[in-house]
Amino acid sequence: MPFSHRTGYVNPRLGTYFGIFISAFLALALMTLILEGLGVSSEALRLTMFLGPIALYAIIGLAAFTREPIDYFAAGRRVPAFYTGLALAQTALGATGLVALTGAFFLIGFDALCIVIGGLAGFVVMAVLLAPFFRKFGAYTVPTYLGKRFDSRALRLVAGAVLSVPMLLVMAAELRIGAHAAAWFHPMAPAAIVMLLVAAVVVTVAAGGMRSLAWTSAAQSIAALIALLVPVAIVGIIVTNLPLPQFSAGPVLRTIARAEAAQGLPIILPPLLAFDMPGEGLEPIAKRFSDPFGSVGPLAFVIMILSLLSGIASAPWLLPRVAGTPGVYEARKSLGWATLLFGVAMLTVASVGIFMRDYLTDIVTAAGAIRFPPWFETLQAQGILAVAGEGRPTLASFSISRDDVLLSLPVAAEMPSAVVYLAAGGVVAAALATAGAVALALGNILAEDIVYGLSWSPARSGPRLIVSRLALGMAASIAGLIALAAPTDPLQLVLWAIALTGASTFPVLVLSIWWKRLNAFGAMAGMLTGFGVTVLAIIAGEAGLTGTDGALAAAIGLPAGAAATIAVALATPGPHRNLLELVRDIRVPGGEILHDREMRFHRRKKV
Repeated sequence: MPFSHRTGYVNPRLGTYFGIFISAFLALALMTLILEGLGVSSEALRLTMFLGPIALYAIIGLAAFTREPIDYFAAGRRVPAFYTGLALAQTALGATGLVALTGAFFLIGFDALCIVIGGLAGFVVMAVLLAPFFRKFGAYTVPTYLGKRFDSRALRLVAGAVLSVPMLLVMAAELRIGAHAAAWFHPMAPAAIVMLLVAAVVVTVAAGGMRSLAWTSAAQSIAALIALLVPVAIVGIIVTNLPLPQFSAGPVLRTIARAEAAQGLPIILPPLLAFDMPGEGLEPIAKRFSDPFGSVGPLAFVIMILSLLSGIASAPWLLPRVAGTPGVYEARKSLGWATLLFGVAMLTVASVGIFMRDYLTDIVTAAGAIRFPPWFETLQAQGILAVAGEGRPTLASFSISRDDVLLSLPVAAEMPSAVVYLAAGGVVAAALATAGAVALALGNILAEDIVYGLSWSPARSGPRLIVSRLALGMAASIAGLIALAAPTDPLQLVLWAIALTGASTFPVLVLSIWWKRLNAFGAMAGMLTGFGVTVLAIIAGEAGLTGTDGALAAAIGLPAGAAATIAVALATPGPHRNLLELVRDIRVPGGEILHDREMRFHRRKKV
């Protein structure tokens, strides 16, 4: 990569190291494929593709061990834009996005685009309104930034407590999805799989903190992309003769549309606020793929986009990642990479849904008597597919497990089992990457903003890192217990978490940069109001009191939080002059990192 005054200290051998990782990962997959051809037992193949990649991630994480706080909390501020963008793209919606969205596209088609558009818009808003300025400030966590921006220890503690809730929900969802994918390797008890994943997260991240996370999550994201792209590219060649399913799925979709019309799939006209996303378990094909607004109403579609936009732009497990880039320019560029890679992944996910629906369409449109192929009977025996009614089936007769569509495509294409295990390993990698990112962010909040939150001076390096590592392990363990104790749909957990984050944090973060009049009272009132109203809206929605889905709670919580922020700020005394000067410094992209300058000042005072 070209060197400049900002990137001169980036390791020039990173490309070589990740080239070695990609070679090792592909060699492992090819070795599994060869061993399958030689007749090696299925159990050995499964363990190889499950434990082999996890061992590679653990080696990378342990090799990045550090005793320096700047490395532990910000990876030394030398993570290139591409690797940061790669991790941001993967950990925005995580394995839940890959798995649940694939099933959602298969079952409800166009309506699932609201989540994709919201994610892309979130990266754009983050790049324009937040990321460059957060990078200039250089704080390790969002509560640290808010506390120092408003010179309020109370706000720092409140922000840490508020943001802990959505982060635990996201981590629990990722562990559940990861355990679901791991069950394709070995039918262990869910508790054992979740605890194994928690242990893998702690081992791969705790040694070096953000330094370990930066490189392990990059490796895990690469593995997840390979596992996502390879099977669907093979299917693309089989079906369309082109290895680019993102572009070649269009003609297949037109064929499906004609078959859906002939099969009599209904055109649904839902209420404006309808939000009927498919849940866990077997779900029927609800509507035609290309018809808009069948399961999600037009107004709910827009609300979900805005909810995801605000939640992802202000996500406390995403925003601190830009603090690890070498400079403000690289922070902006990393969001460009994140937008591109997220878009590629989502286009691929949609094409998986199209191809899987095409395989079922081929069954019901065949001339003569219907004969189910062997792959259909295999999935039916596993409880992934089901057919309702007697006689000749139609598309509406089929039900499928939403969270198994992604892994069912290689089975439907009658690929070797090694390819199925590759896809399952990619889902596990995505779950570990996201769970690791959230666990580290939450551990840093617990250590820096809760344990040491009443002091602006940094603690001694040794105890500080020990507390942070213990907090990381505690956060991961609590999320594991939530994943086992709360059998809630992982996609619903993620949507709730994003709604809570957007409503409580987005208005305060944006106004903290772009409105100098905002003070600590307004910021605290906005966070508590947005969080409290959103929690009540989620509970009321799930209880059926409002007639809307709880995932749309940000429609009430975000405006309430923004209004409370502005109203309380105007009703209380304005900020001090030094805070106005701090805002001015934040808005200037060049110059020294503000957080590092303050830490150096505190160290000199101690001396």
